[in-house]
Amino acid sequence: MLTVLKFQNILKRFLPLPHQKTYLLAVSGGVDSMVLAELFRFSDLKFQVAHMNYHLRNEDSNLDQKLVADFCKRHQIPFHLYDVSEKDQRPENSIQNWARDLRYQFFRQVQEKENLDFLVTAHHLNDQLETFIINLSKASGVRGLSGIPQNGNEIIRPLLDFSKEEIYDFAKEHQIDFREDQSNQKTDYLRNKIRHHIVPELEKINPDFLTNFSRSIQFIQQAKDFISDSVDGKIELLKTNSNDTPIIIDKQKFSEESELIRYEILRRFGFHDEREMQKIFTAQTGGSFFNSEFQLIINRNELIFSEKLQVRNEQLKEITLQIVENEIVIPDGIKMEIQEFGNCFWKIDQHKIQLPIKLRKKKEGDLFFPIGMIGKKKISKFFKDEKLSILAKQKIWLLCDADDQILGVLPFRQDGRSASENLETELILDI
Repeated sequence: MLTVLKFQNILKRFLPLPHQKTYLLAVSGGVDSMVLAELFRFSDLKFQVAHMNYHLRNEDSNLDQKLVADFCKRHQIPFHLYDVSEKDQRPENSIQNWARDLRYQFFRQVQEKENLDFLVTAHHLNDQLETFIINLSKASGVRGLSGIPQNGNEIIRPLLDFSKEEIYDFAKEHQIDFREDQSNQKTDYLRNKIRHHIVPELEKINPDFLTNFSRSIQFIQQAKDFISDSVDGKIELLKTNSNDTPIIIDKQKFSEESELIRYEILRRFGFHDEREMQKIFTAQTGGSFFNSEFQLIINRNELIFSEKLQVRNEQLKEITLQIVENEIVIPDGIKMEIQEFGNCFWKIDQHKIQLPIKLRKKKEGDLFFPIGMIGKKKISKFFKDEKLSILAKQKIWLLCDADDQILGVLPFRQDGRSASENLETELILDI
């Protein structure tokens, strides 16, 4: 049974001093979010309200907005509205994903502007069950089966322990106004199909199904936390380097782990798609995979995980430098690669090159005349002789002049053709 006291105790479970925090409540006007708003008001917590009007249900959408706005005005609660318009470019497909992304972007903007500690949503136990079934059908592993977290990423969901029926009962007892979204009765979406067809059948089989599920999901979440800690330790055992980044894992030892451990390690680095995971398991040297945070490179017997920031910087193909009073001036915004050159001290004859000097990545067929060696050598052969990993190769810059003559491979070897033999014309490159 949902009570104000139970709600407050749950809030204290992950926020020891909830009255010292501030909150942004996502309120749609439905029973769940209106009950959530009243619970916060009854608990005398400091909160503001955010509402999205997508105009997907014509006048009903406007009536939802009016209900929430009137509630806030009546109780002197700051109200924030996002009124969706044509500029938001509503897609023909994936309306739900578009709407979710849009509202969370809005919520984060309000939260930052108003300096509010937490975003609060009204997800409840029935939402948890529907999510569990959806993830079960996708073979999403323990992380997916653990469902919606009660808190994380500055979002809290204090109603997850309560069923939809309990929320309705609370609304009736306290005479809370709310509006029903009739689109929830349709079965166009997978979640609604589960809600109206699968869950009722499960409750027919066992009237205590939802209560038992609540306990089961707690066990799964505890198991997820245990596995997460175990995976951290497993990654440390499989690592072949001591650095935090990139993280290099022994491919052979990785392949000997159970499928569960392999899946969880890849998920730790942002790889969640099962088909992509299977490709990673069988990829040969040179294979590379990307997600929003990480890059994975397969290099002989290594799995090399590096942060995507490196990839984004490495995609810069060419950087033009200027020479001011015999010093190379590096443009703003180019930092990481320059710092990673290491130590080199080159003397370049300015009469043998065309200014300005530039940095670029290797191109097919590039060759140079390494100083101290006889003849020319392909850059690719130079990399091979230096036994550079794929990741190391991607970080290498070539120093060239305006005519694209290679002046050297930073930080390894200067090109002998541009080397200075005359103090009056030399440019010293010290990195």
